[in-house]
Amino acid sequence: MRSQTTNAIRLSFLFALLLLCGVLTASAQRQGGAQPETFGGTAGYKSASGLSVSAPMTVVLRRKSTDAQRDQLLAAVKNGTGAALQVLGSFPDAGTLMVGARQNVIKYAYTRTTGDGQLLTLVTAKPIVYINNAKDDAKPKAGYDLGLVLLEVHASGPGTGEMTPAAKVKVDANGAIVTEDYSGETVHLTNVVKK
Repeated sequence: MRSQTTNAIRLSFLFALLLLCGVLTASAQRQGGAQPETFGGTAGYKSASGLSVSAPMTVVLRRKSTDAQRDQLLAAVKNGTGAALQVLGSFPDAGTLMVGARQNVIKYAYTRTTGDGQLLTLVTAKPIVYINNAKDDAKPKAGYDLGLVLLEVHASGPGTGEMTPAAKVKVDANGAIVTEDYSGETVHLTNVVKK
C-alpha cells in the first residue's frame, strides 16, 4: 500500500512538472522564442594612420522585433536621433552585443530571411564605442547616441556585416535614412556565424 502511495505521489509530481514545463515553454514562445540565438564573428577596422584593430563579437538574441516596432522606429527616425532613442527606450530588451570586453543591450533586432540565410538589423540605445575619441582634437560626442549593426548570416559558410559604433540618424530630402558615424571609420564584421 505504501509503495502505491509513493508511486502515486511520484506520478503526481511528474505530471505537475511536465505541466509546468509546458506552461513555461508556451510563455517563452509568446515572448519571441524559447531559446536564445547566438551569433559570433570578428569586428575590425583600419584607421587612417594604418593601425588595424580587431576584437571578437558575440550577439545573443532573446527576442526579435516585430513589424509594428520596425514601423514605429522608422517613423521616429524622421524626427532625428532623440526621437529614435525615445522609441527604443519603450521596447523590451532584445538581447546583448559583446565587442571585446564591452557589452551593450540590443533594443531592436529585426530579421529578414534571404535566399542564403538571414539579414539582421540590430540597434543599441547607447553607443557601442567612440573610435578616435582619445585624440586631442576629438569632436564632441553629443548626438552620436546609437549603435547600429548589420549582419548577413549565411545558411552555409561564414557571413559578413558592418557596424556603426556611435551614430546619428536622420532622413534626407529624398526620404532615405542617413547615418553619420562619430569617427567616420567603417567597422567590418567577418566570420559571422550562427552558433
